[in-house]
Amino acid sequence: MMSFWENLGRRVIQMLTAFADTIVFAGKVFIRIFRRKTYSSAMREVLLNQIYFTSVQILPVFLMVSILFGSLLIGIVFQLLKEFGLTGFFGHVLMGLIVTELSPLLTVLLITLRSAAAINTEMAVMKVNREIKTLEMFRIDVIDYLLVPRVINGIISIVLLSSLCSIVLLVSGTLFSWLIFGMSIDVYTNILLNATNFSDILIALFKCAIYGFFITLIPIRFGLRASHELTSIPIVVSQGMVNVFAAILIIEVLSLLTKLL
Repeated sequence: MMSFWENLGRRVIQMLTAFADTIVFAGKVFIRIFRRKTYSSAMREVLLNQIYFTSVQILPVFLMVSILFGSLLIGIVFQLLKEFGLTGFFGHVLMGLIVTELSPLLTVLLITLRSAAAINTEMAVMKVNREIKTLEMFRIDVIDYLLVPRVINGIISIVLLSSLCSIVLLVSGTLFSWLIFGMSIDVYTNILLNATNFSDILIALFKCAIYGFFITLIPIRFGLRASHELTSIPIVVSQGMVNVFAAILIIEVLSLLTKLL
């Protein structure tokens, strides 16, 4: 029995230590974001390349998924509202649930599956190939050159793509509100404006920024934990992705609690 509690205590201590290390690491990166010296010409070039890779290259696939998934989701929700006689909650469901909650979640899941895993693997490979050590030997600040551009890119990409996804959902809502409820565009627009709560929109944008910060920071953190052996790459990548999805869940829960309080 004692061994069970000892193992449990050891695991809890390890989790708390890892959490504390991540917070300290996040603080270092966060401070560098607001330091003017960080934005050298090399760093800006890396940032632009990261934004192109994350936000621009994914646009065709992202728009297709947003249109297909968004149309399916809105069609189902609108039909349920009609069947249960809840048409009075139409605007609140569309703005409060689909736009401010599901749109950021869909965006962060797509970006996580595509970019977070790539960042995690990239950092691990650089560590295995001793590229990180080489940068340090040439006195290149790894945080400024590698970490900050990727974190800023994550914040910008999630905020912009989530906004784009929300626009796609609202456009899809125009079509389905006409098909299911026979609603004109003017009526649809007025319902949306009356149901819009700008504080919820600000919270959603802030949540997207937090999403972007952590879904890039955590993969970087775990990628840098790789040893100089190739076998360590899949280990740190799997650990990083598990922690990324755990962070997404925690942020989503905290966001919902914020709305309830």
